[in-house]
Amino acid sequence: MSEQSDEIWVILRELSESQKKAAQQMHKADEEMRIRMQKTDEQMRKTDEQMRNTDKKLNRISGMVDGIGKNQGFVTEEFFFNSLVEDTHLGSIHFDDVSKNEYKHRGTTQEEYDIVMTNGNAIGIVEVKYKAHEKDLDKLERKMRNFKTLFPWFKDYKLYGAIASFHIYEDAKKAALERGFFVLQRSGKVITTEAAENLLVL
Repeated sequence: MSEQSDEIWVILRELSESQKKAAQQMHKADEEMRIRMQKTDEQMRKTDEQMRNTDKKLNRISGMVDGIGKNQGFVTEEFFFNSLVEDTHLGSIHFDDVSKNEYKHRGTTQEEYDIVMTNGNAIGIVEVKYKAHEKDLDKLERKMRNFKTLFPWFKDYKLYGAIASFHIYEDAKKAALERGFFVLQRSGKVITTEAAENLLVL
C-alpha cells in the first residue's frame, strides 16, 4: 500500500473518531437537555399547583369578605327597620307604615329602596349603609327623584330623604344636613336623628 493510501486511511480513521465523539457529545447534550426540560416541567407543574392553591385561598378569602359585608348590611338594615317600626318618626314627622326592601321597575327606571315610610301625605325614603360616604347621598337623591316616576300614585305626596348608618363620616354627615336630609345614627340600642334646617322636600 502506498504512502498516500496510508495517509487517506489515517484521515478516514480520524474522521470516524471525530464523528463518534461528536455523536457522543450530541447524545450527552440531548440527555442533559432532556433532564433540564424534565426539571423545568416539574418546576412549572409545582408552580401551577401553587398558583391554583393561591387562587383557591384568594377566592375563599373574597367569599368570606363578601359574606362579612353582606352580613353587616343585613344587620344594619334590620336594626334601623326595627327601630323605625318602634318609633315611626323622622324628626317631628310621624309615619303610619314602614316597609323595607322595596324593589320597583317601571319602563327604563328601576330602584331598590331600603326603607320606605308612609302616611296620608308624605313619604320618607331611608337609605341604609353600614358606613355612609358622600357618594351615598347622590344615590339617595337619585332614588328620591325616581320615586314618583316608579310610584305615580304618590305624585301629590311630600317626599323626604334620610341617610341611616352605624358610622357616618363627618364630611358626609355635614353634607347630608346641608342637602336637606335627615341623618339617623345608632346610639346604643336606639337611634338618634338629626334634621336639616331646610329639609329637602320633593
